Order: sequence, then C-alpha cells, then structure tokens
Amino acid sequence: MPGATRFDEWLLENTWRRKDFGAVPAGSSLKPVPGDSGLPLIGHSLEALRLGLDFGLKRYETYGPVSWMRAFGVNIVAAAGGDATQVVLTNKDKTFSQQGWTYFIGPFFRRGLMLLDFDEHMFHRRLMQQAFTRPRITGYLEHVASVAADGVSRWETGTFPVYPAMKQLTLDIAGRVFMASALGSEKDALNKAFVATVRAGTSMVRFSVPGGRWNAGLQGRKVLEDFFSRNVPAKRASDSNDLFSGLCHARDDNGEAFSDEDVVSHMIFLMMAAHDTSTITTTAAMYYLGKHPEWQDRVRAECFAAGSLDVEALEGLRELELVIKESLRLVAPVPSLARKTVRETEILGHYVPANTMIALGPWVNQMLPEYWSEPDRFDPERFGEDRREDKAHRYAWMPFGGGAHKCIGMHFGMLEVKTLLHQMLTRYRWSVPSDYRVRWDSTALPAPADGLPITLERL
Repeated sequence: MPGATRFDEWLLENTWRRKDFGAVPAGSSLKPVPGDSGLPLIGHSLEALRLGLDFGLKRYETYGPVSWMRAFGVNIVAAAGGDATQVVLTNKDKTFSQQGWTYFIGPFFRRGLMLLDFDEHMFHRRLMQQAFTRPRITGYLEHVASVAADGVSRWETGTFPVYPAMKQLTLDIAGRVFMASALGSEKDALNKAFVATVRAGTSMVRFSVPGGRWNAGLQGRKVLEDFFSRNVPAKRASDSNDLFSGLCHARDDNGEAFSDEDVVSHMIFLMMAAHDTSTITTTAAMYYLGKHPEWQDRVRAECFAAGSLDVEALEGLRELELVIKESLRLVAPVPSLARKTVRETEILGHYVPANTMIALGPWVNQMLPEYWSEPDRFDPERFGEDRREDKAHRYAWMPFGGGAHKCIGMHFGMLEVKTLLHQMLTRYRWSVPSDYRVRWDSTALPAPADGLPITLERL
C-alpha cells in the first residue's frame, strides 16, 4: 500500500471475531454467510474508505467469495470472484435489485439509469440507446477530438498534477458532446457539484449536517438540477446532434418520450459517469505509460502511423487498446457495484435473507491470481489474442459492469480515452520518478491522492 500509515496497516491486519450472518431456515441445506462486524458503531467503513482494493482482497482471502461485514450503517454481503459475481449479475430470478445503489447515491443521482430496475430500466435503456448509435457516436467524436486537441495543446511543460487538469478537460468534453455547447462561467460550479455528489455516497454521517459530505452532495444535486432544468426547453426545440437533445427527442414505438424530470436525471447521471470514468481511465493509463516508457514509445509510434482520428482509425489502435484495457484492470473506475435482495436467495450455497445489501467487487476480480498471471504487474499483452487472460472467466474483467446494467456508453468511452491519449502521445513525452507509486484514494471513485504529478515535455 503506497503511502500507508501505521494506522492503515493496523486496520488491514487486525482480525475480528467471526460471526455468521442471518439464520438459515430450518431444514435448509444452505450455509450461513461468514464474516464479522468490525469496529463498534462504524464497522468496516474506515477500511473501505482508506484501503480500498487491499481491504477487498484481504476479505476475499479471509472468508472466500461470499462474506458479510458492517459498513456505512448497514450489513453488507460481499460477492467477489467470477462465480459469485455471475450469480448476482445474471440475476435469473430478478432477485437482485438496483436499490442497493439507492441507499448510497439515491439522493444525489435519483432516477439515473443505474438506479432503475427491471422493466422500467429496460424501457429507459431502449430510449437512451438511440443516443449511442454509431452515427451519433461518430458525431460526438468530432467534438471530442476538437476539445481534446485544444485543451491538451494548452498544457504547459514541466511537472504538474495531471488528474485535476484531465478532470477539467473531460468535463469540457462532456459539455460539448452531451450539450453541444461549452459550459461557460458555470463550469467550475458544476465540477464542484459533481465532485460533491460522487463523494457523498460513502459518507459515514448520512444526514444533512452543515460542512458534511452528505449535505454537500445534496447541495450539489440542487446546482445540477437547476442547470439542466434551465436548458431543457431549448433542447426540446433544438435539432442539434448532442446527447441532451437526443434524450429530449427520443421516442419509443408508441411515441412515448422522457419527462423533463427524467431528462434532467439522466443528464446528471450520464455527465457524471462519462467524465469521471474517462478521467480515471486516462489518468491511470498516463501513470502506467509514464512508468513504462517502452510502452509509451510503442503506442506513440502506432498513433503517429494511424494518421486521422475517425472512428475506424481509433478502433484500429490495437496496441493502445491493450494499454487501456490493462489500465482498466489495474484501476477499476467503478471499483464496486451495489445491489439489494428483494426476496431471500442464495449465492454459491450461502443463504442470503431478503432486503440484504449486496456489494460486488469488480476491482477485486481483476486482481485475483486464479485469473491473472502476476496480477500486480503492468502487462498489456495479457489481453493479446494469443493470451486473452480476460477470458479466464466471464467476470474476471468487468470495468463496464455486466448483465442488464452493463455500461450503455462503453464503446464511446473507449474511443474517447483513445482520442485523449492520442492527443497526448503525439504532442508530448511524459514521465514519473522510477521510485514513485501512486496511491489511489478510495473515498469515492479512485483518484490519485496527490493528483498524480507527471513531468511533461513537448516532442
């Protein structure tokens, strides 16, 4: 754990009295879920916030693929590893609801696509799919290339923290792609609002206290609602080729459209998901390319050889895609997924009561030695056709989620990250000190605790 304190080490190594979760019904052949409740009152909240992946791997090693803990005010059953993940995400009996997300982020991203269930989710997803057709993605990428080229070209050489700069750039891109306009003077306020809403979900004090993260998230939601609500009438009257307009005009086979409230909710969620995950992925790739200059030179040569940045050329950047996939494996942009049981069920022979919070661990899956050779090592070729370690299990590599809620914009997201890295690679060379190891802050979505300082020089 880079940058770990003695307290962090104590948290990770400490052991707690093992307890079984829930009473298995009489006569059942199912087993109870093993685990423990952690510290009094706060449970394992601190470990989850401070230790992230290391804590998830420790739980997996200690209890196996199905375990329980107390954290963030509730009991949570963790399902990690490919088989346990598959049970939950295939969800054959519609037992696992998205309402797990509602507990964590419902007040800040209510009625976002990820929080909708079953038939309602499929209705909204089908409508939203109209905004992610190949012709629309092609149009979006023209905006991505323009904003990325302008933004990257303005970066000054020398040493600076790249994460904040990249986050601002991806928000600019999201504004242009999703709204066909720059965010203008409200950009900083919107960025702060998105940060506040994302961080609020893991608050240990889960009610509105001035100065607290939960309260900041509620205020951030108000800022975002006000901004997008003001823009709905113009988008309903517009025929522009952007996602906001696409959502305003989307119709199902019966001519039914999204309400204004749903358009606003979807825009808030999509804008957050698009720019945050792209920021994390691009930053992680820059870190590993800075640590491995041989790979940086290799993908730079591919980018120069590719020439233009149309969709076909971006899709053809195979070496760069290997680097991105490996970066997504080593730093999962969405490290955990939440569900809630609507009835009693079982996971790998363990009894799980109704109304139980479920946490899935994509990041844990992507670091398990049963699927990955030397999982801590940066090795993009593990995704090459002659190895394809990601095929070890259907859910060994899952940076875009899985099942019915698999990321609707994953193809566009990959092309956006390729565009950003192409702009970087064809303009600059960068490095990080050989003894530097980034520490990923797990308070919300992974972010480099120090902003990831890189040394940038023009080619």
